[in-house]
Amino acid sequence: MSRIAATFSTLKSQGRKALIPYVTAGFPFADVTPELMHAMVAGGADVIELGVPFSDPSADGPVIQKAGDKALSFGVGLAQVLEMVRQFRSKDGSTPVVLMGYANPVERYDIKHGGSKTESAFIRDAAQAGVDGVLIVDYPPEECVEFAARLRAHNMDLIFLLAPTSTDARMAQVAEVASGYVYYVSLKGVTGAGTLDVAAVETTLPRIRKHVNVPVGVGFGIRDAATAKAIGKVADAVVIGSKIIQLIENQPRDKVAATAQAFLQEIRTALD
Repeated sequence: MSRIAATFSTLKSQGRKALIPYVTAGFPFADVTPELMHAMVAGGADVIELGVPFSDPSADGPVIQKAGDKALSFGVGLAQVLEMVRQFRSKDGSTPVVLMGYANPVERYDIKHGGSKTESAFIRDAAQAGVDGVLIVDYPPEECVEFAARLRAHNMDLIFLLAPTSTDARMAQVAEVASGYVYYVSLKGVTGAGTLDVAAVETTLPRIRKHVNVPVGVGFGIRDAATAKAIGKVADAVVIGSKIIQLIENQPRDKVAATAQAFLQEIRTALD
C-alpha cells in the first residue's frame, strides 16, 4: 500500500477528510520549500502537492504561473524539486508528497539523467527521493498504462485530473490507470479562476464515483474555510493552491512558513 492510500485509509477510519495544499517548489524563495512543507503539515496538511516549475503551463492561472516564473528565475527545475523532497523526507517519513506538473520537465529529466525505454530516470530518482505520487497534466490516461505500472512498481501513484466536461468514457479510462486519488477540477478554466459552485460539485461526484474506486479530491476555486467545509462534506479531499500562493507571495522569508501554517489551521479546523 502506498503512503497516499494508507493516509486516505486512516482518514476514512477516523471520519475525516484530507487537506491537500499545493505550493510551487522554489517559491517565493528558492530555499524555503522544505521548511514550508513541514509548516503545512503542522497546519494540518495530510498530503502535499508540490508544483514543478514549468515555462509553458496549460492549466495554471496567473497566480501559479507567476510563482512558477519566479521559481524558474531562481534556477529551480525538476532536479532541485527532488532534492527538496529529499530534505523534507529527512524529517518526515509519513506525509505523502505528490509532484504536479507537465510532461516536458519529466521527459527532459529522463534524457539528461540516463532514462531509457526500460527504465525511467525520473521514476527511479523520484522514488529514491521519497515522492509518493505524480500528477502530469498533459499525460492522457490512454497513453499512461506502462508509466502507471512503472510507478506502482516503485510504490508511487499516478493521479489524474477530471473536469466538469469529462465524459463517462473518459472517467472509465482514468479509472483503469489511476491510483491514490483523482483530482476533480471543479471549474471550467485555469487555477484560481471563477467562483466555486458547491451544488454542482455535489451533483457531479456521485457520477465520478460510479467509475472511480479511489478517493476524489476537489480543487480549483477553494479559497476559504467556509468553502472548504462545504466541499469536505461531499468530497474525500480538499485541494487548495492559488490562495496559499497569494498569501505567501509578499511575505518576508521568515514569515512564509508561519503564514501558510496559520491559514491551513483555519481550513483544518473547518474540515474537522
